[in-house]
Amino acid sequence: MSKKLEICGIGNGLIDLQYEVSDIDLEQLNLKKSQMKIVSESEQKVLLEYLRNKPCHISSGGSAANTMIAFSKFGGIAGYKTVLGKDEFGSFYSREFEELGIELSANFMDDFPTGTCVVLITPDSERTMNTCLGATGQFNVSQIDEELIKKSQMLYTEGYKLSSEKSAEAVIKSVEIAKKNDISVALTFSDVFITQNFRNTLELVVKNSDFVFCNEQEAISFTKTSDVEEAINEMKRTIPNFAVTLGKKGSYIYWKKDLIKIPAISVKAVDTTGAGDMFAAGILYGIVKGLDIEKAGKLASYSAARVVAQFGARLNEDHIEIINKVIEN
Repeated sequence: MSKKLEICGIGNGLIDLQYEVSDIDLEQLNLKKSQMKIVSESEQKVLLEYLRNKPCHISSGGSAANTMIAFSKFGGIAGYKTVLGKDEFGSFYSREFEELGIELSANFMDDFPTGTCVVLITPDSERTMNTCLGATGQFNVSQIDEELIKKSQMLYTEGYKLSSEKSAEAVIKSVEIAKKNDISVALTFSDVFITQNFRNTLELVVKNSDFVFCNEQEAISFTKTSDVEEAINEMKRTIPNFAVTLGKKGSYIYWKKDLIKIPAISVKAVDTTGAGDMFAAGILYGIVKGLDIEKAGKLASYSAARVVAQFGARLNEDHIEIINKVIEN
């Protein structure tokens, strides 16, 4: 039986609220640059009050959601499972996914607001994130959409979902459903915050993953090694396929026992938000569509570079033109 969806994503349903700030703003807010921090609703309100006079860019997001959006714009057929609040932000999120042509399976909750991620972008292009999970943090086993998983060729999920015990349980169960139905599994580590604080749960998902995405710091943290070369060698022992991004140094892709170095694309960095998510979209598109893995890597690298050269996690360029450019050259 042919599958209706190429990839089903499971991840946080967050509204991204992006602001340009200064290093002084971060100091006054007592925030550590480049850190991802989980905060309460009251803490998020205090932060938003501080930012009330600054311009704000709003879009639906979440790490896995960003990847599914980019994958869809490349021409892939995607679905997404999340939890939203029954509020204005939840309606906004749902409308965006409908417009993007992504099959959204969402539970709408009365008692929790739609999650928000405040992204603070400093002049050096680094982003500092304060995330209030709200409704999306309530994802649990009872909300799994088994049919959405079963009609997909691949399941993709994010490490961020493992920061909540109930959500982690639901992710692990979803992965089990995928493996029982011969559906491949891809995972992104998401953040050093996850590799450091939720390692045991992360290992359970990694054990059943066919492809893993991480950056240099996450790879070193997960393998408990001292440098990226050592981390890659350690990952080779237990993970069948993976990609490690190195920022300006490019990336490594380990695919079917071959290690391939993908060069970086030189750009003037403006905002690193969504670079890893876009990179994952390029690789996943290549895998699903049967591209040569090196071409998939170049698509991922080029697309991620173009995202870094603009504000926001959504690439403002024609994704199909980018695919054609990469494949032709």
